[in-house]
Amino acid sequence: MSFQFSVCCIRLLFLLKLAVRFAGINYKNLLLYNAFLRLYSIGIKMISLWNPKARRWVEGRKDLFIKLNHFRLKTTNKKKVWVHCASLGEYEQGLPVLEKIKAAYPDYIMVLSFFSPSGYEAVKNRNSADEIFYLPMDNALNAKRFLDAIEPSLVIWIKYEYWYYYLTELKQRNIPVLLVSGIFRKSQPFFKWYGNVWKKMLGCFDHLFVQSQESATLLSGIDISGNISVSGDTRFDRVIEIAETAGPDLPAHIAEFCAGSKIIVAGSTWPEDEEELDHYANKHREIKFIIAPHEIDDAHLKEIEKLFHHTLRYSAFDINRDMGANVLIIDNIGLLSRLYKCADITYVGGGFGADGIHNVLEPAVYGKPVVFGPEYEKYLEAEELLETGGGISIDNALELEMLLDELIMDENKLMEAGTASKKYVYSRAGASQQILDYIQVKRLLIS
Repeated sequence: MSFQFSVCCIRLLFLLKLAVRFAGINYKNLLLYNAFLRLYSIGIKMISLWNPKARRWVEGRKDLFIKLNHFRLKTTNKKKVWVHCASLGEYEQGLPVLEKIKAAYPDYIMVLSFFSPSGYEAVKNRNSADEIFYLPMDNALNAKRFLDAIEPSLVIWIKYEYWYYYLTELKQRNIPVLLVSGIFRKSQPFFKWYGNVWKKMLGCFDHLFVQSQESATLLSGIDISGNISVSGDTRFDRVIEIAETAGPDLPAHIAEFCAGSKIIVAGSTWPEDEEELDHYANKHREIKFIIAPHEIDDAHLKEIEKLFHHTLRYSAFDINRDMGANVLIIDNIGLLSRLYKCADITYVGGGFGADGIHNVLEPAVYGKPVVFGPEYEKYLEAEELLETGGGISIDNALELEMLLDELIMDENKLMEAGTASKKYVYSRAGASQQILDYIQVKRLLIS
């Protein structure tokens, strides 16, 4: 009996291997992908014992399918669009498309999903979508259950994050899927010898809207070319919208702090960035600095206060407003995009870390010079901003101090860099409308 059972198992594995290869996927690679998913699930549950972000990832998915079932029951026979974002940055990137679809097709229910808690937690109470969920971990059963509950007429994924079982299930159900603001590099697995699983995922998209011609050329090298449009980056539309709808006035605290001084706003900073800035700020008391760190936990804020000698926390402004501080530390979330508006010079953090810089478009749209560190190679917008003269990269604190002195003393250079920044951002607008036009021409949604 055991021999017959073994033979059956071997035959089953052989048939599975043939089936997977017939689908264009290397069997070993799919096993590795599944192993990665399993290890990720185990690892994040272990890390959640001491890491708050991992804990939110785990706890946010508790009872998720109960919530999805309630959603399914209350939206039966209603048409839906599902937009998936990895995290908060991708949400901001996809929001212009989401809003255009809502305006053009008001009868559709908009469903938004996140993989990361940093995106979900920031957006869960906003009204940008009708329903907001965490995305269940990728596997065949979860993909089927999630799509059974959502039943989307159209699916839009923003920039990246490719999940095999979701995409192949969507393909099997003939549900159209669009990639928005995709960007591709040679280092990605799509273009490697082991990349069959990822190539299969790309084949599940009905259309790929990519940011650059370089991305389109890379895709054509792996025989993906007939369903690609170089539409640019929808973040340009988003930052323009924020700039043009922002109120004219800053919060009173900040306006009072800025009055009569040159202002340098440093946004999304990490400790490495703050160490580049502290000497100059301590030396030039006449210049006001506004620092909006990427992480605002108390331990990080205290480290900033050690580096900068004359600081004031935004939350304690009323208590300590007479301290003579020249560094205002922003210890809450949501102000940064407006803060750049009041700057003479802006500094965007992240360029001294391995992950690279944060959003350089947020200050550029206001016509401000944008300074950042040397790690920007993965960010097309930073490279293009440098080429226009609106962005300036520095390698160390000495270069930064020389640059700040030059910009502050030379008003013409300051204005030229700012003008170049704004012109660059506005020249790249329109990607969101191009995507909506495609949806309408292809009649992917019926109003």
